[in-house]
Amino acid sequence: MSERESMAYDVVIVGGGPAGLASAIRLKQRAAAEGKEISVCLLEKGSEIGAHILSGAVIDPRGLDELLPNWREMDGHPLTVEVSSNHHWILTKNRKFDFPHILLPPFMDNDDCYTGSLGNLCRWLGSQAEALGVEIFPGFPAAEVLFDENGAVRGVATGDFGVARDGSHKPSYQPGLELHAKYTMFAEGVRGHLSKQLKKRFALDVNSQAQVYGIGIKELWDVKPENHDEGCVIHTQGWPLDDANGGGFIYHQANNQIALGFVTWLNYRNPHLSPFEEMQRWKTHPAIAKMLKGARRVSYGARAINDGGYQAVPKLVFRGGALVGCAAGFVNVPRIKGSHTAIKTGIMAADAAFDAVTAGRANDELSAYAAAYDESWVKKELFTVRNTLPLVEKFGNLVGTALAGATMWLEHFGIRMPFTMKHHPDNEQLWRKEHCKKPDYPKPDGVLTFDRLSSVFLSNTNHEEDQPVHLQLKDPSIPIAYNLPLYDEPAQRYCPAGVYEVVGEEEGNPRFQINAQNCVHCKTCDIKDPTQNINWVTPEGGGGPNYPNM
Repeated sequence: MSERESMAYDVVIVGGGPAGLASAIRLKQRAAAEGKEISVCLLEKGSEIGAHILSGAVIDPRGLDELLPNWREMDGHPLTVEVSSNHHWILTKNRKFDFPHILLPPFMDNDDCYTGSLGNLCRWLGSQAEALGVEIFPGFPAAEVLFDENGAVRGVATGDFGVARDGSHKPSYQPGLELHAKYTMFAEGVRGHLSKQLKKRFALDVNSQAQVYGIGIKELWDVKPENHDEGCVIHTQGWPLDDANGGGFIYHQANNQIALGFVTWLNYRNPHLSPFEEMQRWKTHPAIAKMLKGARRVSYGARAINDGGYQAVPKLVFRGGALVGCAAGFVNVPRIKGSHTAIKTGIMAADAAFDAVTAGRANDELSAYAAAYDESWVKKELFTVRNTLPLVEKFGNLVGTALAGATMWLEHFGIRMPFTMKHHPDNEQLWRKEHCKKPDYPKPDGVLTFDRLSSVFLSNTNHEEDQPVHLQLKDPSIPIAYNLPLYDEPAQRYCPAGVYEVVGEEEGNPRFQINAQNCVHCKTCDIKDPTQNINWVTPEGGGGPNYPNM
């Protein structure tokens, strides 16, 4: 018999991002409007709502307008800076070229959008959810999916507390809690470890293409007033990437603060490439360095991004639950936006679950959610841009971008492309190390560019040191026996937090070291490892970054 206690709810939601919070709020809104009762619990692995949320962010309010139509008049909402200007820069090493905004497809503008902290928006949404009666448990990661005797999902179990690295129980040991539900929403975000298991168990992605990803690395800077233009939004492409794809963003937010970051698509081929170093190098461009003169870096973080879009969306429902938000992957890559689609999918899933629960159903498929998605503006939006990423991947930044732009204009005028291009798994794209040139990354100057460890310090990352390593190797021999001779062990470079090191190589006795306490939960290792040897699982509750304004 399990030593875990259990609690029962109508709906359990895993993840306190925009999708999960939207689901929770919608369920309680429906209950209040229709005079019915529904119990809702939301689990968040971070120490508080928003602690693990990282995004650019330019926020399209379309989803929020549907969830809370009067949000602009509500107290405390954080979306106070409306986008005032849009710029697209094409960079060479020392120059920038402004791409005429009029040539961009109309839906790529940021009119009526807001720039600010998605983490703060989630904190505010969390307060709205609690006011409606949602029970929110921060610091309690869902560690295990529970199934009933028929194989349907019947809830989740939280992780144990007080387990030592060797697996023994410390004096502070507390077993996890079982949360039983009629329906469970998985809103874990990108590459959720439970969502990954569910996709496999229920073959959710058998009819979809491989999900592909980028790694976004972000910093917040306090800048001088003369270098600040509140509401200005800048996107860049080109330098410093040459044989990889991606680009940068610069968002002028409130209080003389700039959010800037760099996204590297994880389909890159050169195992010597470091997304972190590319981001640091990007800041040295004269046009960017000028903005940061006399400025101070105040925060740092990193997060993987779903880039697969329309053709990579898996089946959304299974017996007893559903995938919502980035757990399924609804990011519009050319718009660099996903919070609006996450909120909308949370609303649709909640409507389906509410109708099922109030009709007396439990643990079946929420087919109404899948049907709603098929008719939604989310699917239409993703369909319009479905070939953008594959075209850039196939034909390169210059030609691919031109072709992608042409297809989006045609789609805008109702001329649909008669094809949908394919994706290829990111972990299969690396070339052997001898076929690739090592980039020349300058040493950090501590003023404009920095090393990874000082950056992780700014993310407020903390893990209980004496706990099982949450970055699990399926085969401990692979990093040294396979990855090192073929790819110079790329985990040393694709991780933006210095988690992975090869030590003792100069002495002829290389050893793979995992500094799990540095992990910012970006999930890049789970995605890019060539043999899929690294499995990311949740650490003890509350561990990881504590982003203040990201």
